[in-house]
Amino acid sequence: MDKVFIEGLEVDTVIGAYDWERGIRQCLRLDLTFGWDIRPAAERDELDKALDYAKVAAAIDGFAEAARFELVETFAERLAAHLMEEFGIAWMRLRVTKPGVNPRARGMGVEIERSRS
Repeated sequence: MDKVFIEGLEVDTVIGAYDWERGIRQCLRLDLTFGWDIRPAAERDELDKALDYAKVAAAIDGFAEAARFELVETFAERLAAHLMEEFGIAWMRLRVTKPGVNPRARGMGVEIERSRS
């Protein structure tokens, strides 16, 4: 399986369970890997057969802008479902890091893998 990835994409969103978090936007760092057959795009160098990074990033930005979740887990689950549906992705791994949660760690978060049955 070929893999396409986006590493270290930062988005601002409303995320958090505490009252003070509900009124601010916070940064999340996303690392995404998609199972995607690159051969059709590579055969004739055709963008329309590739997983378009710009369109994926724009979809993530739109999702994060509208999102209002308490849990990083919910953000990850819903974003994965959204991307898989919108782009016809059969398998993906998503790591969501929330920086600054604990002063002793660069970040904390979740990593999920999802595939279509």
